[in-house]
Amino acid sequence: MKTDRPRLRRTIAPVAALALAASLLVAGVPTAQAAETLLSQGRPTLASSVENGEAPAAAAVDGRPDTRWGSQWADPQWLRVDLGATATVSRVVLQWEYAYARAYQIQTSADGATWTTVHSSTTGAGGTESVAVTGSGRYVRLYGTQRGTGYGYSLYEFKVYGSVGTTPPTGGPGYVPADPPVTGVIPSTATPPPTNPPTTHHEFQANCSVSRSNLPDDPIVFPNLPGASHSHTFMGNTTTNANTTLASLRAGGTSCITPGDKTGYWMPTLYRGDTAIQPVGRQVIYYKSGVIDYRSVRPSPPGLRYVVGSPATTLEEFRNAPGAVEGWECGDSVRNWDFPASCPAGSQLNIRYQAPSCWDGRYLDTPDHKSHMAYPTVGVCPASHPVAVPMIEFKMAFPVSGDMSGVRLASGRGYSFHYDFYNAWDAPTLNALVTHCVNGGLQCDPRGFDLYKPERGAALNANYELP
Repeated sequence: MKTDRPRLRRTIAPVAALALAASLLVAGVPTAQAAETLLSQGRPTLASSVENGEAPAAAAVDGRPDTRWGSQWADPQWLRVDLGATATVSRVVLQWEYAYARAYQIQTSADGATWTTVHSSTTGAGGTESVAVTGSGRYVRLYGTQRGTGYGYSLYEFKVYGSVGTTPPTGGPGYVPADPPVTGVIPSTATPPPTNPPTTHHEFQANCSVSRSNLPDDPIVFPNLPGASHSHTFMGNTTTNANTTLASLRAGGTSCITPGDKTGYWMPTLYRGDTAIQPVGRQVIYYKSGVIDYRSVRPSPPGLRYVVGSPATTLEEFRNAPGAVEGWECGDSVRNWDFPASCPAGSQLNIRYQAPSCWDGRYLDTPDHKSHMAYPTVGVCPASHPVAVPMIEFKMAFPVSGDMSGVRLASGRGYSFHYDFYNAWDAPTLNALVTHCVNGGLQCDPRGFDLYKPERGAALNANYELP
């Protein structure tokens, strides 16, 4: 791939402002109406492709003029935003980088599968385009059919304006307020200064084994409803069940090597045929910085809970999810977004998946178990979710190999993998590990000890407890 691509990042703000002013003078293009609301900012996105790790789909809806979505250099390509509810769409603003669409369509959809074209153009000129549309749907998609340059499609911002029939609630059943809420936080855009030796990691491990298996409970999605869920494999807390609360977790035991970690971790049970396959030994659950300024990460509050991924995810969504790392792996087979056809005899089936690490500071849970959390965009938390907390990464290994045709998850195919997190750490212990390892820029084991920087000491003693 060429490396001399033109870049406009340092001048985008004035250029975009001039282009927008010019576009509003074009006959037939209305200015924003008072009733319009920006619906797309911070919403989940999906794209047909991405150019590199610095140009994710989410960058087109983050409200920042210095980030962008970039596609591969081919036609067609698309970018989709999920508005979260059916909306009446009145206008779409496209703020292009150098690489723009000569021909494209704006489309809406109720389900993300069947699309209706509400605007079509074959004379796109780049810059900033403000397009009046009439349509409705939960999903809005830019569908590019002809590139205006030899590069891909590159959008600084994809803004969808309109209105929803009802204002989404911010309280009531399913909302668990933080007490106290965290307010007044501005997402850090700082870059930590260089260190000697260089800081390459900012993480610690939680090592936890299976604590309960083949239990059809889910205290986050189906609280107080025993047997209502598909089968789960539980790690960490030894008491997790449908009736779990923060108080019950605190009173329970743990299968984690660190006594202070009584968190509930669980994922769908993996089967070969009708036989459940459990991970053997302690599995690795990383606590990392998901943002560039690792110094800004603070401990997750007690009782914070959320679901990472979804059992209803499609293969395409799983592959392009912001939490995806390399999919399913075994032997030399990597980047499998469903289970591989076979694995070398004696190998293990591995999966890594990362959680969102930006919290809204207001709720410990929300009705969809996701809206109070968000992924950072190019290393910075969105303004809607300004509080940086540790990024959880599951690294699971299942002892299964050979012919994989009979392997499945309790939730379905391999791309239905997801997991749940219910924080019940001893607060001083978690604070010590976050401060020493994440904020301190170390690569720590469960004691908070960095083998490569032994002079920095450890956060916990030999019993994995506070000294």
